[in-house]
Amino acid sequence: MRAALERLDKNQVTLQIEVEADQVEDALQKAYQKVVKRVNIPGFRRGKVPRPILEARLGKEVLYEEALEILLPQAYREAVEKQDIEPIDQPKIDVIQMEKGLPLIFKATVEVLPEVKLGNYKGIEAVKPEVKVGDDEVEAQLKLLQQRHARLVDAGDGTVDDGDIAVINLEATVDGKPEPRLGGQERSVEVGSGKFIPGFEAHLLGMKLGEEKEFTLHIPSLYQYPDLEGKEACFKVKVVGIKRKELSPIDDEFARDVSECSNLEELKEQLRNKLEEVGRLNAKRIFTERVVQKAVEQAEVEPPEILVKRQLEQDTQDFIRRLAYQRLNLEDYLRITNKDFDTVQKDLEASARDTVKRSLVLGAIAKAEGIKVTPEEVEAEINDMAAQYNMETDKLRKSLEEKGQLASIEEGILIQKVQEFLRENAVELPDEPVTGKAGEATGAGETAGVPEGTEEVSPGE
Repeated sequence: MRAALERLDKNQVTLQIEVEADQVEDALQKAYQKVVKRVNIPGFRRGKVPRPILEARLGKEVLYEEALEILLPQAYREAVEKQDIEPIDQPKIDVIQMEKGLPLIFKATVEVLPEVKLGNYKGIEAVKPEVKVGDDEVEAQLKLLQQRHARLVDAGDGTVDDGDIAVINLEATVDGKPEPRLGGQERSVEVGSGKFIPGFEAHLLGMKLGEEKEFTLHIPSLYQYPDLEGKEACFKVKVVGIKRKELSPIDDEFARDVSECSNLEELKEQLRNKLEEVGRLNAKRIFTERVVQKAVEQAEVEPPEILVKRQLEQDTQDFIRRLAYQRLNLEDYLRITNKDFDTVQKDLEASARDTVKRSLVLGAIAKAEGIKVTPEEVEAEINDMAAQYNMETDKLRKSLEEKGQLASIEEGILIQKVQEFLRENAVELPDEPVTGKAGEATGAGETAGVPEGTEEVSPGE
């Protein structure tokens, strides 16, 4: 097999590929063996028709088409490897010559990864935030622990307030029919948690013990029950109990109850150490991201539109899934953020373009530095995933192979290795402190941690 490469405009290349005549004849014979089993010709048993008679009755083109299906994929793959190109789309095939006794000649035109002009990606200077945990952050963690270990007590004959646990008997009807999935006896609802249908908990505020109320709510799109999406549900609710959280005082006894610490000061020190550990991880993450961003900014490459389109489709699906996780649909999001669809689409497209450029640049650095992923690293990642999902490794690997996801796993490992390479070859500059909980990286708009109130650093871990 011979292949000649011609580069065209906009990352297009043409491969002129020639397959030897003996390989063509071998493919024609294989094609004959396949076709002869599918046809019936009077006077011959199925599968026993001589090839000349088969060609005379059906035409040589039938065998040639079958032979091309055998020859083209393998010849194309070999030519791609030989010319060391990376196609990003399906090739357009033009057969130039296909005759008995002669070589097969065809052209394959395809778009390939663009050339990346790398800037100076070694020795990049970037700020690595200082880790500093304040007393207020330790106190915030103590309050989270206090909330976590609160006791639920009967609120008596009061009314339902924000933060209360309302125990309700709930009946729901949709399209005039009972809907037990939305109802239930003595169902506990934490008011203000937003864990049920949007707007439901607001109707419970101010209700008294024993009070009944009826109201209707629109079930949002992307709800957990797809068959109910977009419909209106009529609810009949009765408050049969009101519970409130009783908080324990934060003292030495509290410290002993919620941890293995002997007193409050020891618990505070443990929490501070945990927060500092989280802060160091966040500082490392922020520093790495800044280094990577500078490496990407200093490189020159035009992201191919086909890759941007694919990334945009994936990002859009992820965006919709995130909205669904928050029990929102696109209309809800547009209303809340006061945006229109075109603005959201432009934002997603810009993000997709940045993601593609980042991937191309990191891939080019990996190639330039000879950074590769070993089979052992892929296997270790699959083992970790299997443990995380509580699955057998072999079953998970088979599932990943069937879904064509092994390449994505390998790519993810490669990107991580390149990021580590860039960080290890960068210069750290100290600057603003980063908290272990939710410090903000000044000048970069990054958050070193999670928003307050969303995550607790547990003692004793």
